[in-house]
Amino acid sequence: MGELHGEMMARIARGERLESPDEMTPDYREHLVHLMTMQADSELAGGYGYVPWIAKAPTVEEKHVVAQIVKDELRHAAVMYGLLADLGVDVDTHVRGHDAAFTMRIEADADIGTRRITADKRVNIFYYPIDTWTDFVFFNFCMDRGAGHQLEDVRQASYGPWVRAIEGIFKEEKFHIRHGEYWVKRLAEDPATHDDAQATFNRWYIRTMNIFGRPGSPKNQLYRSFRLKLRDNDEVRQAFAAEVKALCDTFGLEVPEWKPKWETLPEEAHIPG
Repeated sequence: MGELHGEMMARIARGERLESPDEMTPDYREHLVHLMTMQADSELAGGYGYVPWIAKAPTVEEKHVVAQIVKDELRHAAVMYGLLADLGVDVDTHVRGHDAAFTMRIEADADIGTRRITADKRVNIFYYPIDTWTDFVFFNFCMDRGAGHQLEDVRQASYGPWVRAIEGIFKEEKFHIRHGEYWVKRLAEDPATHDDAQATFNRWYIRTMNIFGRPGSPKNQLYRSFRLKLRDNDEVRQAFAAEVKALCDTFGLEVPEWKPKWETLPEEAHIPG
């Protein structure tokens, strides 16, 4: 096992990509499976959360857009679960075991910070409901953009099948982001909807800032040593925040203050890696 670890780490250091389970140590596989399961579960839970907005979107054109986004998210989930199956994960058992949880949503005014409250591995922003069209828009604008910043690292990761799968997913996420951006500009610049847009943005911005994890976390450092992530959690967060700030300056929205939850939570509280 020591020989495999040394060979694997040397390949990663040279910028090579692993292509199959027999090229990786159990520790590498465990962390790879964890990260890919987080993505797969988030894609599935996200798609479920969007479904009601096919019927409730304001125009026929927007119903079509929402249906396309749902289709994209479920395709992303299927792709990611396929990669997990190739690594020996019993995907059908996993999804059946959590299927009821994937549709569970908390109260809209709840604040769970960074906590995960079910046994699946979705990013915890997917616990919040999408109750209004403005919620849907700002979810696209904030969360899909935040996910895009995280996927930037995956595009240069050390596991080849994941890198190749991400290219198609990344392009479709860009479409979701552009949809949100179009509507945010429209809602923010209209005096009749500006205040609701600002209030909704405040909620989703804070929730998105919480998804990136604690700065300097030991788990993040391990992911980086395996080149499953390239940047510190806070570096990714700040890139997201800078992009959002520049856009909001043009739209006439104020970026709310965000205070890290780990400043007030006990040390043993769960913080995503």
